[in-house]
Amino acid sequence: MKTRTITLASAAFVATVLLAGCAPTSGSGTNPMPGMDHSASPMSPGGDSTEANMSDQMFVEMMIPHHEQAIEMSDLILGKDGVDPRVLDLAQQIKDAQGPEIEQMNSWLEDWGIPAMSGDGTDGMGHGDGMMSVQDMAELEAATGNDAARLFLEQMIVHHQGAIDMAESEVENGQHPDVIELAEQIIDGQTAEIATMEQLLTEP
Repeated sequence: MKTRTITLASAAFVATVLLAGCAPTSGSGTNPMPGMDHSASPMSPGGDSTEANMSDQMFVEMMIPHHEQAIEMSDLILGKDGVDPRVLDLAQQIKDAQGPEIEQMNSWLEDWGIPAMSGDGTDGMGHGDGMMSVQDMAELEAATGNDAARLFLEQMIVHHQGAIDMAESEVENGQHPDVIELAEQIIDGQTAEIATMEQLLTEP
């Protein structure tokens, strides 16, 4: 009987150790793939220990090409003659704001071990996200003077509204505070720019 008691105790101890070894570590719920090392935190921007979730990653990967197109649109209008200086100032403001944000988002992807976005990443977009089509961009490029200014404002309002929709989704579903903070900045900044553009469209 004594031998049986010792054997049962030993078995219980081994089972406890095995169960402890199989228990999920903190954050493992964000990566259910079997065989992955859950002890690491591969998605932690800026050295923050808080893990980024899939919403954070998707937001960054979609917002980079979205910002790149906004800069391309701004460059097109900035290269034209006979455009209202107020529209040119707004285009420059958009470039100045979104360029550094692209750099920040690419640095997050690098920290997360995800290749930085490069080239034209807009092909898979255009479904309610405010992205301009190839035809839209061609029309803006061909437009001149006041027609170009009007078209730029109309297109950029739609473009900004798409960005705000994505940012609001990130605020609701994201996890990493830095990414959520950027989304909030996008909402505030681009909402204000939409108001400016709507006002410019109503003025002669």
